[in-house]
Amino acid sequence: MTALQQAVERLIAKLEQASATTQRILVKLDLSKHIDLIDWMDTQALYPKFYWQSRNCREEVVALGQIKTFTDPKAAEKVISNEQRVWGGRSFDGRTERNKRCLSSFFFLPLLELSRLDNEWHIAVNVGEDRARILTALQQLMFDTSLISGIHSKILNRSYTPDFSGWSNMLTRALDAIEHKEFEKVVLARRTKLQLDKPVSPAQLLKASCANNSNSFHFLLALDEKHGFMGSTPERLFQRHEHAIQTEALAGTIGRGKDDVEDQQLAQWLLSDNKNRYENRLVVDDIVNRLVPCSQSMNVSQTPELVQLRKVQHLKRSIDAELNSGVFSADLLENLQPTAAIAGLPRDPALHFIAENEPFSRGWYSGAVGYISQQHSEFCVAIRSALIIEGEVHLFAGAGIVPGSVAESEWKELDRKTSTLCSLFEQETDSSLAAEMEYKAHHAINLIE
Repeated sequence: MTALQQAVERLIAKLEQASATTQRILVKLDLSKHIDLIDWMDTQALYPKFYWQSRNCREEVVALGQIKTFTDPKAAEKVISNEQRVWGGRSFDGRTERNKRCLSSFFFLPLLELSRLDNEWHIAVNVGEDRARILTALQQLMFDTSLISGIHSKILNRSYTPDFSGWSNMLTRALDAIEHKEFEKVVLARRTKLQLDKPVSPAQLLKASCANNSNSFHFLLALDEKHGFMGSTPERLFQRHEHAIQTEALAGTIGRGKDDVEDQQLAQWLLSDNKNRYENRLVVDDIVNRLVPCSQSMNVSQTPELVQLRKVQHLKRSIDAELNSGVFSADLLENLQPTAAIAGLPRDPALHFIAENEPFSRGWYSGAVGYISQQHSEFCVAIRSALIIEGEVHLFAGAGIVPGSVAESEWKELDRKTSTLCSLFEQETDSSLAAEMEYKAHHAINLIE
């Protein structure tokens, strides 16, 4: 019997003896042999499924099954016990006129959590009224974990919404609106649908991304076996511990160089480029303005630092604050999301422009995912993400539009951002050439016009 099986047996024994008031049972276990949590999660038949790996890699959690679900995170925050966490997130445009099918928020108190903090492992159950159902779920857990195979799917074709012509027209309308003082910045997005020679599962894509994309939060939310939303995002929305909150402005982007010399040149260009620094400052100003009413003190980094990822480099400024008493994590979530980094500034006119001009609904893309507990909460911004529906992959990326933005360079920025996940697939040479030729053809048409 493995250490994990023994821990589950102890959970079952404790659950059978638990009092009527017990809300959570926790067992520490020694997993000295490496266990891959994504493999283990994928083997289980319990839904919803939530995978979380913190950006610093210290914490990794799989949450399975549900004791209770919530569409209002504050309602969840008010009823959970001190040791419990609810997992889920808030979508970008759910329950709006253009996206009535998507939930505005979804959180769940999981039946089971398997977690690692540094080198310490725990398994826990949250106890609901139907204890027989919980016992059955524990007894049906699978311990013979199947190894998730690497991605061997090839990209046969990419289709874009909008295409380059539509993107150029949308960007022109945005710059006109900025010139007419309707807003200072708007973030416009593109959806890329991949045609693959064989389907890929959400867990496959997640595992490949975890292995290749460092300095990122990794997450997966799957409500059933046919749908999964995953991502590997560098951007924290906020981390809250009691009254202390940490957040950041991540805005301003350039690619990575072919070698160390070019990489350093690109980094120095980004750090000194007025357009990117201005875009970053707008995000800082927006976050500060939203935190001031609920904070008693604040510290903002004066100069941007460089965040270097596998495919791109970003500007980041950190923001720390001490919160007033009585501020819920759910209040912070509603107040901060969507930030100017993924919507625009001011928020309302930017959101209106996005709703009127983007030719698709974002859903969970550029929303926020994470967890809420009484003492500690953390959310990341759901960018560098993919929606996988029965093996069909939709990738998402956005670019901040400010004075000086050019359609061609912003389109290339979208390509760089989607390459975080797109590069995990085996590439078809012909397809890559076709995509490049399509871009150049659109570019030529644009120049002629």
